[in-house]
Amino acid sequence: MEKLTKKNKLIILILAVIIIAGIVVAATIGFNFELSMQKNNKVQFYIQKDFEISDIKNITNEVFGNEQVVIQKVEVFEDTVMITAKEINEEQVKSLVEKLNEKYELELNADSVEIEKIPNMKLMDLLSPYIFGFCLASIIILVYMILRYKKLGISKVLIETILTIVIPQAVLFSVIAITRIPVGRLTIPMVIIIYLTSLFIYTGNKEKQLAKIKEEE
Repeated sequence: MEKLTKKNKLIILILAVIIIAGIVVAATIGFNFELSMQKNNKVQFYIQKDFEISDIKNITNEVFGNEQVVIQKVEVFEDTVMITAKEINEEQVKSLVEKLNEKYELELNADSVEIEKIPNMKLMDLLSPYIFGFCLASIIILVYMILRYKKLGISKVLIETILTIVIPQAVLFSVIAITRIPVGRLTIPMVIIIYLTSLFIYTGNKEKQLAKIKEEE
């Protein structure tokens, strides 16, 4: 029991250090967002036919060099390409137009291409569509846990369930901030996986405790 207590204290200390470090990094440096969520520029070109992303990639490599570029097919028929980079200037647009015209026998005009400027996205912008559903699900789970495991102590179960929901998420975002894992499309699935896994482990532990109490009765 003494070893378990020391182990728990060590785990709590490690988690506290991770969360504090994560808060410091998030407050000073901020999160590392994917390019599509950072301040960037976008341009679109109507290719008029099906095309391969790899071919467009070859063109952007010539124009942008080693800079990070995101290439996407857009529109219903996927005959338009959207190119995203941190910065796109008029000379680069002209170069893209020339190379696309040559590659696909088009008559694109650089003057008609608009450079769309996208501002920085905040973490709350990514999370806000899911906050209501997350809170509602958490409230339902809290009520269920209290009713299901009331024999284990209502206040104890309430506090433990809240900590089970909050602490893993705090650790997750702290690790993301510290390790500079890009925040983007995979962030929400990661949140959901951690959320469900922590509750599954906690519920399994409570089921064992409840079964033990029933046996003693």
